[in-house]
Amino acid sequence: MLSQLGSVVLRVSAGGMMLFDHGLGKLARLMDSGLDAKFADPLGFGPFITLAFAAFAEGICAGAVLVGYKTRWATVPLVITMAVAALVVHGDDPFKRKEMALLYCTVFLAVMALGAGRYSLDAYLSSRRK
Repeated sequence: MLSQLGSVVLRVSAGGMMLFDHGLGKLARLMDSGLDAKFADPLGFGPFITLAFAAFAEGICAGAVLVGYKTRWATVPLVITMAVAALVVHGDDPFKRKEMALLYCTVFLAVMALGAGRYSLDAYLSSRRK
């Protein structure tokens, strides 16, 4: 019981903070700027594609993690985005600048390993199918 509570606290807090602190702003920025997006392009895909991927990861996938829907799949883009932020975008920066991205990356790796848990949309949908 306690481990299930810990799992939901980890999932909801990480997903919620990512969604509300980062994702909604990137989704709004994507909608406002469209193809004319000005955004960092560390991997060379172009600013629009990079912003779209970051908005998808930090907005849509973080929302899925928050409610526990397709949780393990939803963490994959989040882990990639945070790894790129820490190791590429802030690769030459001091540790303090990459710490938050590394922390999020670690937490989303833990959520990936744990799964959504008992108190999630995944568990609810699974119980309804039975």
